[in-house]
Amino acid sequence: MPSRKEPDASANVPSFYGAELRYKREAAGLTLEQLAEDSFRGVPFLSQIERGERRMPLDLAKHVDERLGTDGFFQRRCEDARRAKQSGHAEYFADVAEMERGAETIEEWAPTVVPGLLQTKPYALKVIRTSLPWLGPDTVEKQLGARMDRTALWKRESPPAFWVILHESLISRPLLPPEGMAEQLEHIGDVVTSARGVLQVLPETAAAHPLMMGMVKLMTFPDAPPLAYTEGVHSGQLIDYPGLVKDYRRSYDLLRATALPPEVSLSLLRDAAEDYRNGKHRL
Repeated sequence: MPSRKEPDASANVPSFYGAELRYKREAAGLTLEQLAEDSFRGVPFLSQIERGERRMPLDLAKHVDERLGTDGFFQRRCEDARRAKQSGHAEYFADVAEMERGAETIEEWAPTVVPGLLQTKPYALKVIRTSLPWLGPDTVEKQLGARMDRTALWKRESPPAFWVILHESLISRPLLPPEGMAEQLEHIGDVVTSARGVLQVLPETAAAHPLMMGMVKLMTFPDAPPLAYTEGVHSGQLIDYPGLVKDYRRSYDLLRATALPPEVSLSLLRDAAEDYRNGKHRL
């Protein structure tokens, strides 16, 4: 059996918080299953907190303090960990950004906006300013920096296996001026190619298709159960319930079968980028 992966408590506040949770749990002689009992939270959720990947909600912090006899420690510190986790991301997305770093595979369906992991800086800035026009300049810069920092995983020697399905409207309806759109589409192709990933495009003619209600991100990990993530206008939800994750997986697989083949999709993307550069694109 491989050795257990210990969290680096010095890495950041959530990692310190998670390492302390594991220490107190083991000192009390409890397994994750025993600590999770009667908490309405699953073992994977607690395990991810111990690894510094997810924040501790207040209701769970109260449960942990009661079970471990820690005199309110985790309740007092969970807000500190929550603030530290945000790091320029919306609160509901902070855990997702952290988990991407440890993911073995990432699969995305993007019906309305190019996924953050594939965005150029001008595209990301346009999305932030359009969707959150009330943000001050400093906050915009912080969010932009956080989004660009996520793309560092593509520079790793072994990035996660990546599969992305884009709706054709993201290519045909420009969010940026022609030069900016050409750069964005070329960037998508370059990332997918360099990461040895897979790109598919869902044609606009596919009026009815799986997952037509919104985006989804699926992630798998070498040492934790798979997750699904969905997002609305100002909220997002991480899903770890196995039955639901399985349903999202089945829907994503059906969507793959509906989309264009990878070779055709990549060619469509590159042709569109060339048209934008040469001023030939027409709506």
